Amino acid sequence: MTTVTSPTIETVADDTLAVLAGPGARLRDGQLEALQALTEHGARVLVVQATGWGKSAVYWIATSWLRAHGRGPTLVISPLLSLMRDQVAAAERAGLRAATLNSSNIGQWQGIEADLATGQIDVLLVSPERLANPTFGARVMKSLTGSLGLVVVDEAHSVSDWGHDFRPDYRRVTDVLRRLNPETPVLATTATANGRVVDDIAAQFGDDTVVLRGPLARASLQLAVLPQLDPLQRFAWVVDHLPQLPGSGIVYTLTVADAERLTEAVRHRYGADAPVAAYTGQLDSDTRERLEEDLRANRVKALIATSALGMGYDKPDLGFVIHVGAPPSPVSYYQQVGRAGRAIDHALVALLPSAGDDGVWDYFATATIPKEPQVRRLLEALGATGDAMSVPQLEAESGLRRSKVDLLLKQLAVDGITERTADGWVSTGKPWSYDQEHYDGVLAVRRREADIMRSYIRGDQCLMQLLQQSLDDPEAEPCGRCSVCLGRLPEPLRPDADPETVARVRQLLREGQQLLEPRKMWPGGSFGRRGRIPAAEAAEEGRVIVHADAAEWGELLAGALRTDGPPPPDLVEACVRTLAQWGWAERPETVVALSAAGHPQLVGGVADALGAAGRLPVQRWAVDGTPPADATSVDEATFWREALEAGALPDVAGQVVLLIVDASSSGWVVTVAAAQLRMAGARAILPLLLHRTVG
Repeated sequence: MTTVTSPTIETVADDTLAVLAGPGARLRDGQLEALQALTEHGARVLVVQATGWGKSAVYWIATSWLRAHGRGPTLVISPLLSLMRDQVAAAERAGLRAATLNSSNIGQWQGIEADLATGQIDVLLVSPERLANPTFGARVMKSLTGSLGLVVVDEAHSVSDWGHDFRPDYRRVTDVLRRLNPETPVLATTATANGRVVDDIAAQFGDDTVVLRGPLARASLQLAVLPQLDPLQRFAWVVDHLPQLPGSGIVYTLTVADAERLTEAVRHRYGADAPVAAYTGQLDSDTRERLEEDLRANRVKALIATSALGMGYDKPDLGFVIHVGAPPSPVSYYQQVGRAGRAIDHALVALLPSAGDDGVWDYFATATIPKEPQVRRLLEALGATGDAMSVPQLEAESGLRRSKVDLLLKQLAVDGITERTADGWVSTGKPWSYDQEHYDGVLAVRRREADIMRSYIRGDQCLMQLLQQSLDDPEAEPCGRCSVCLGRLPEPLRPDADPETVARVRQLLREGQQLLEPRKMWPGGSFGRRGRIPAAEAAEEGRVIVHADAAEWGELLAGALRTDGPPPPDLVEACVRTLAQWGWAERPETVVALSAAGHPQLVGGVADALGAAGRLPVQRWAVDGTPPADATSVDEATFWREALEAGALPDVAGQVVLLIVDASSSGWVVTVAAAQLRMAGARAILPLLLHRTVG
């Protein structure tokens, strides 16, 4: 009788690596230790290793071994669709049958779930948001949790609100762990967890969690920090340097607007010879997948991207990563630069700092920390009827912005205060108290991380060593190759921007058309009106001259838009050019100047200039005061309705109105003013917003 011997973990590792990396490939230091730990029943293993170390290889090998021993499929909880696509491909190269259930493949769900039920799938990848979906939980997870062979929590730092990328839906992971067969092993992986985050994850996973940490230095990366440039100089620097950078790579920006505008500047300079594209979270999944493949196949020189192209994107020969603006955390910076130099000996990493980065850091530091009055308002709205409510309903009832409602609901769900059901969100009835001490601690950590980034920018010590220390790597030491260790910038980097390129970029960006989409819904709540804004009260599509902290308008942002004053000639020229390119259905017949941000000289001067140029009458609509900076949508809309009604309404009966407003972030002043002018008899409202601020 022949005895069939189950393969050892070492044998499976050799076979899988040969497929993934070629004959002769061997495990790296620490990989076998992680694999051996996962062969134990009920193991809880947290692996903290450098980007490119091969964390995914560990769970493909472990899955192959477990399946060979008759165990169930592996569930991989992965944060990004792009990362899931890479992992599905890698799993299949390892000889595993992998599938993902996500918003882009709903039509395949039924077949995938049928294959799961019959054991034909080895690996299922889902996002934490999918885990939080009650329908998915009832239909899929209920049948899987008792039969899973392995659970993998990828990018596990997202579980901890002490981490740089806390996502409340990741806390659903702990719900899954509680329902697991106690013998199911769990593997959590990350490259970006310092000591505090590691302790938090281990506490959530259990006292017996095995933590395996390795050195985080990346010998292939040559780090550099340039002298401080202003925002427009940074754009020009990228335009000039891009062709000289090695291979293909990623240029990171801090905002969507900067990614799109820098892409435009590069394309304008090089035309058809400038294979670049903007990559942001606002793109649909098919476009993002196509762009990822274009970069992977070197069909583009660079993707100019926000952090949406980050965790897990795998291009082994990525030659450079450039940051136009510093991320607020050394941990997130390490994670992003780790995309480069995975399978090549040298990759160039450069940071282009600017004084304006601090304002972005302050926003990121506080954006996810709940404010007690907002939470109270949301819970009051949720408990008013006792019925399940959708996010749009809660937006209308609470007056909070939709993105804030969504975030707060998920944060409250972490503590069991709210729950998402198939019919919507409900209150569990559990009392809620604001944990001021905890949030003060989170904010203090984020501000300390910002201080570390300031030290990085100043070049206080070896750049790689500083990143390692921020992740509590005990093996941190000078790298000998960064711009601090060398005492100079590596080739081909230059410290400044060509003034001629700066001028060309400024002119190009000033000529761009930026649309102001009209709001379509009233805010509800105490405003007294909800639902769709009637066409007879709505504004037309408008235009914006200066968007946020637009680099090409730096002098204006520091001058008239900050302190008020007569409009400079170049602003008036930009307004005239915008009107000439507008393409409206009907020409304006009167100009109304409205100061919503305390800049009456600026908006009045622009109105006078445009009125003179177009031979149009000009009227000023006076209002007193501005809404509080932290006003909700309901409060802001209510403020503007009352403030505008208190002033003398312009005479606009039967006319097409060019409505010029100095500044607004939400656009509520434009929406409310347009409705009042339409009800006063105006045939159409064409809004021209001088400055769309960031709220």
